[in-house]
Amino acid sequence: MSDAGILELSNLRRTFIQGEAVIDVLRGVTFSIAPGQVVALTGPSGAGKSTLLQIAGLLERPDGGEVKLSGRSCAAMLERERTRARRDMLGFIYQFHHLLPEFSALENVMLPQLIGGTAKRRARQHASELLERLGIAGRQHHRPTQLSGGEQQRVAIARALANRPVLLLADEPTGNLDQENADNVFEALMTVVRDTGLTALVATHNSTLAARMDRHVALDNGILVEQEKAVD
Repeated sequence: MSDAGILELSNLRRTFIQGEAVIDVLRGVTFSIAPGQVVALTGPSGAGKSTLLQIAGLLERPDGGEVKLSGRSCAAMLERERTRARRDMLGFIYQFHHLLPEFSALENVMLPQLIGGTAKRRARQHASELLERLGIAGRQHHRPTQLSGGEQQRVAIARALANRPVLLLADEPTGNLDQENADNVFEALMTVVRDTGLTALVATHNSTLAARMDRHVALDNGILVEQEKAVD
């Protein structure tokens, strides 16, 4: 495991109890992502992909093990420190866009910047630039209900990138789209990620999309297994 990893997970364990059943979702996951890598995370439904992303994103604590972001251990962080780390270091994209319906696309991308203390004019400029890079500059003043599913997800991507995170965590970012829109949105996402040198961990059921990333890891019975990349 690289000491220079943007994200380092060491011996993560997470257990859930359902009635009398004890389910070991994560059983000693150890994993590292180097700067600039884009990694696909796959596994069957219920394998624990979302749980792993929640722990990596400091939204949930493991039952054991350690999470490091840019070399800093998060185990002893107070909740306010975890909140600050999520705001300043992490970007999140989910299957559903979760945009605020009362705000325009531009305002949705401005909000995390304003919360982080960015001046309004600068936040507006950066939000506009992100939306342009994602191909929806002409829709920035539309509210979410006036946008297509693909456009909504592009706004969600822009919002995730608004505070210039060091790590992007995406949970089935194209899972709610038809194949054509999924391909287009994924291409837009990858273009921005590559252009900015961002590090990303992307959970997906789509093996075609997984093959287009730098690495592919799969959750198998609570263990993370490195998958061989296909040779073109």
